[in-house]
Amino acid sequence: MINAKLKSLFVLPAALISVLLLFWALYQVVAGGPDRNAWIGAAISAVPLPFLILRLMIAPVERTSENLPLLLLVSAIGVVIPAWEQFMEGVAGWGPLSVALVNAGIMLLYVFWYSRFGRTESLQLGVGSKLPAFRLQDSAGNEVGSDDFAGSPAVLLFYRGNWCPLCMAQIREIVSRYQEMHDMGIKVALISPQPEEHTRNLAAMHDVPFHFLIDAENKLAEALGIAIDNGVPVGVMGGYAPNTVMPTVVVTNASGTIVFSDQTDNYRVRPEPDVFLAILRRSGAVAR
Repeated sequence: MINAKLKSLFVLPAALISVLLLFWALYQVVAGGPDRNAWIGAAISAVPLPFLILRLMIAPVERTSENLPLLLLVSAIGVVIPAWEQFMEGVAGWGPLSVALVNAGIMLLYVFWYSRFGRTESLQLGVGSKLPAFRLQDSAGNEVGSDDFAGSPAVLLFYRGNWCPLCMAQIREIVSRYQEMHDMGIKVALISPQPEEHTRNLAAMHDVPFHFLIDAENKLAEALGIAIDNGVPVGVMGGYAPNTVMPTVVVTNASGTIVFSDQTDNYRVRPEPDVFLAILRRSGAVAR
């Protein structure tokens, strides 16, 4: 619980600190001096996290690599330059290196701590299990239950909310495959604990006959063991409750047996549709 609360408080302040340190380092670069190159390195070290967050906000992607090696390399270069200037060239003090180390520490925390849930996979959603029974309300106020998916293969995507750029990109990716999935007889449900208004907005945004379902008070996610306390970062606007769901994709065949289950432990890593569509084809659940 404490760890989750700390994570909810981490990302926005971390990005802000990196931005402030970036501007401070750039100011020192412009000011000139014998340690100018060291401050250039410090500025480089501050770029990765703000760049990633800005990239996700402006042009969201469906997924990233697990450990972001390129951004970690940039961060490391940003540390090496002031370290060289201080210890090898003797022209810089601890200021540039301290800034670079703080930025590198923030990036390491983001990649190896913040991005991971530390989740235990739900046995109820394991491959070979039957889809647990549930009843939820859709964006139009209709009740939809697990029995509504009987007789057809189904894809159920549990997403955190409209505030999550990766979730929105993942949904757009699935929407773009609508015709293909429709031709295969696949039903799709998008499930989130977010306020009804946001789910209605999402449904209006995508003109496809998917089930846009509302998991009121996160009860289904709690029952399935895929809920996360304080999963919404502090500072997110829109009336979201602090608790949400860990991104999860469950795919069933026509008999309601789970044939694919992705319970990612990293919120930036999501399965590609080609993966579970291929599994449905191989299992004979859909036409090839």
